Amino acid sequence: FYKSAFDGELTSFQRFGDTPHGDQMSESNKQKVMHVALEAGNGVRIMGSDYMDFLDKPFNAGNNFSLSLHPESEEQADKLFANLSEGGNVTMPLGKVFWGAYFGMFVDKFGISWIINFDYK
Repeated sequence: FYKSAFDGELTSFQRFGDTPHGDQMSESNKQKVMHVALEAGNGVRIMGSDYMDFLDKPFNAGNNFSLSLHPESEEQADKLFANLSEGGNVTMPLGKVFWGAYFGMFVDKFGISWIINFDYK
């Protein structure tokens, strides 16, 4: 739907079953989308994933999306992560991940979920 609505292109797509831990998940969770990126033109990139109910966090309207930032360096990622996560809850500390990025997640003190992703490309 969104690909068509934005006349965009999917630039990446990965299911949870394709991850290094995919063999430890139920078949239904393996089919959930871990990461999808839609390049919508004019510098707009929409990124998403399926709701992760298998992590034992209940669904609440608002926790089914995250804002995603793409800094230009590890140093910028560290600064953004530290500043925005202050007083919040870090759900995944910044670190190198298997898809070739420096990545972390947190919920800020206002309840907004954030993703920081610096690609090493």
